[in-house]
Amino acid sequence: MAQPKPQSANATEVAIIGAGPYGLSIAAFLAASGVPFRIFGNPMSAWANQMPKGMRLKSEGFASSLADPGSQFTLAHYCRQEGLPYQDTALPVPLETFVAYGLAFQKKFVPNLENKTVVSVRPCPVGFEMRLEDGETVCARRVIVAVGIAQFSYVPEVLAELSADFVSHSSAHHDLQGFKGRQIAVVGAGASALDLAALLHQAGASVQVIARGSKIRFHNPPEPRSLRERMLNPMTGIGMGMDFYFYVTAPHIFRRLPEKLRLDRVRKTLGPAPGWFIRDEVVGKVPLHLNMKIATAWVENGQVNLALTDGQGNQTLGFDHVIAATGYQVDLERLSILSDDLRREIRLTGKSPLLSANFESTVKGLYFVGIAAANMFGPMMRFAYGARFTARSLSRHLAKSARLSRTVYDQTGKVRAFQET
Repeated sequence: MAQPKPQSANATEVAIIGAGPYGLSIAAFLAASGVPFRIFGNPMSAWANQMPKGMRLKSEGFASSLADPGSQFTLAHYCRQEGLPYQDTALPVPLETFVAYGLAFQKKFVPNLENKTVVSVRPCPVGFEMRLEDGETVCARRVIVAVGIAQFSYVPEVLAELSADFVSHSSAHHDLQGFKGRQIAVVGAGASALDLAALLHQAGASVQVIARGSKIRFHNPPEPRSLRERMLNPMTGIGMGMDFYFYVTAPHIFRRLPEKLRLDRVRKTLGPAPGWFIRDEVVGKVPLHLNMKIATAWVENGQVNLALTDGQGNQTLGFDHVIAATGYQVDLERLSILSDDLRREIRLTGKSPLLSANFESTVKGLYFVGIAAANMFGPMMRFAYGARFTARSLSRHLAKSARLSRTVYDQTGKVRAFQET
């Protein structure tokens, strides 16, 4: 009897969900390792569509590259190729440059990217079955969830119940021109809050910043340092100091720390701190209401009102719209593409997946990277800078696994199992 032709287009050893810095970097490493994979997502979409036009990255140039195995195509290489201004430090990277670089990286290293959305992932006898937005189903032995920050935007409870006409998260705003002439409150004290405030002011909005802290902790501008200073406080891709040096050089050791200590370090490290270059664009130009807590918020007469308190007195301010630039908090329950039974099987650390040294969750074959891995591997996972460590470690593990497996098909040519050899 003639053997049926396998429908291998619908089966893959590895599936990557997400095409941001982590997904693309992992794909580049897997391609170099010869591991069969499919990758799904809109390349650099969170950066291209959910960050405000005109923004500049807080990360230095040397820390803003995607990862390929030979480090052939860093941001520095791309800028030289395109004739764009670039410095390793002290020259903020425009958002538009970073997005264009990411798209060029994708075309060069991940040409097989499928610009499709995965709408569901569920367990099946051969591993995982994914359903795509166009109705296609894909079987994968292993699935890497690299969805980035888009799923995890956080709005404080006091604002979360108000209509989206009056309150939104900062990730909802790429083009700010529609706010011209409007009264806008930006809630938060970090980079996204102050970047937004500056850009809204430039767009002609009347903007005010509301923050709980007593001061805005702008980064200091880079300055020449002595050898002694560089040794005592080494510069890393996520910050300066020995603690940051530990985070970027020893993520596997960080993973072995007691859970309480890990979660505390991830929560407290790299708190709200705008880039040094944004100070002159807001100080003296945008009112800053510091040490303020929003006690209540309500909509009345087409305006959102915020009752503010500083512990000594109260005031109420009215706005046309409030933007919560309050960051992102990983919560696995919000990752709705995973079926309920999958989510129930995943053990947690905080509200993030508990992961092995290979980024594998407690569901065999299901991996999480990027911000979802920060509670295990440390603060570096919240930045593009962590993509190289992740891609290198995960690709080595998956390459070894792929060499020990084979795909078994039934008589109709559909995948029956992925077997160890």
